[in-house]
Amino acid sequence: MNGSTVAKSGMSRWFVRGPWEAGAMTLIGGGIVMLVQPWSIDLYTYSFVTILIGTVGYVIVSHFPE
Repeated sequence: MNGSTVAKSGMSRWFVRGPWEAGAMTLIGGGIVMLVQPWSIDLYTYSFVTILIGTVGYVIVSHFPE
């Protein structure tokens, strides 16, 4: 193995789809919970942004290797 192969394998370890995809789905789910909860107007206010960030993250992560 040369240096570029080691660097590439180390870099690709960070960009594996599974954990990032789960995190994006958790963020989307958290945004939905924030949207439907009746207690805090602040959570409701940031729910759309949270869902949007989770959705954009999911679209980006869907291009990562398995």
